[in-house]
Amino acid sequence: MARIMKHAVILAAALAVGGCSFISDNLFPSFGGDDPAAPPDGQPMVRPTTARAPSAGKVLKQPTAPTAAPVAVAQPPRLGTSTFTPPAVTPGSPTGTAVGTKVVQMRGELGQLQGGINQHNQELQQLRAQTVQHAQGYHGTVAAINSRLQVGTTPGNPVLTSQWNTAQTQLDALSRDIALMNSLANRVASDSATTSYLLETTRATYGLSGAVDEDHRQLAILEDEVNRTVVLVDRLLNELSEDINRQSGYVGRERKNLTTLSVAVKNGELMGASLANRAFDAAPFSARVRPAGRAAVRPGGRRPLVVIRFDRPNVEYEQALYTAVSRALERRPQAGFDLVAVAPGQGSAAQVARGANAARRNAENVLRSLTSMGLPASRVSLSAGTSGQAQAAEVHIYVR
Repeated sequence: MARIMKHAVILAAALAVGGCSFISDNLFPSFGGDDPAAPPDGQPMVRPTTARAPSAGKVLKQPTAPTAAPVAVAQPPRLGTSTFTPPAVTPGSPTGTAVGTKVVQMRGELGQLQGGINQHNQELQQLRAQTVQHAQGYHGTVAAINSRLQVGTTPGNPVLTSQWNTAQTQLDALSRDIALMNSLANRVASDSATTSYLLETTRATYGLSGAVDEDHRQLAILEDEVNRTVVLVDRLLNELSEDINRQSGYVGRERKNLTTLSVAVKNGELMGASLANRAFDAAPFSARVRPAGRAAVRPGGRRPLVVIRFDRPNVEYEQALYTAVSRALERRPQAGFDLVAVAPGQGSAAQVARGANAARRNAENVLRSLTSMGLPASRVSLSAGTSGQAQAAEVHIYVR
């Protein structure tokens, strides 16, 4: 009986070890660090020699690329906090001269101008409060989506889809706030031109004849108040322009992140921020199509960053693709990517042609996935080739 129990324990342990190996081989396919060996019969090699054959539909990727970490939603830029209240216009007494009449007229124009500035200041403060409210609502919605995706959910969850639509509506509200700020900036710019003209007119009035000392005294007070109003309007316009620039850049980045988030909602798993934000300052690359051949399948003898095998319908590759490309951009923000469609080179001419067409369609789908993740299409080059080693259509992605 003891011997039977002993054999049973050994058998159970062996099964447990075998099960762990199966899980490891299928979920975490590994690459070796060596360069690909020379292919036989002059055919190009399409995968590293040390890579284990993945199960159907698996994506081969570098072992250093972890799953996507939870993404902290970027906070909106801080808006200005200054208020812009012009100084009061000092009243004056009439002197009965032509210059005195001119001073009274300019004093009235300054008062009207300052009334408009006060109104613009109130509108600016209301716009700032409204923008903050819209931003808080947007970030609350995006945070709820990310939290649900972090724990996992079904692909295309209708609840998350509805929340995503709400987030897009809230982001559109932020865009409308920017449009209102632009309209306000145009009116403030008109005020700036008016105050500058009034200041020049005030200074030119000193040269008019027929003035008394009281006229020049009141004119000096008016000039000082107009000058302070000019400075105030310039400060208002500068701060408003800074708010517009910061908000415009922020909304542009969030639109890219929202596009990437739509892919995550479609797949039911968290991905991360837009790839465009990781490569924001990178120089543009020209997209081109290379002819088929050895260089197309193995550009420069490099090992692929990602190999996607399309040996079954509906291959789920976007999460692994995002993670690998994201890590590559973290290391090299100016990197470009060579996307190679690899078709099996075996079979009749018609079979090879059908395989090449299928590989190109798969490569186009991968390119669309990358652009939906925020990677500019200008940073990806397309090429195609065949390989006697490939058993199914594949897409290889190389870093350049």
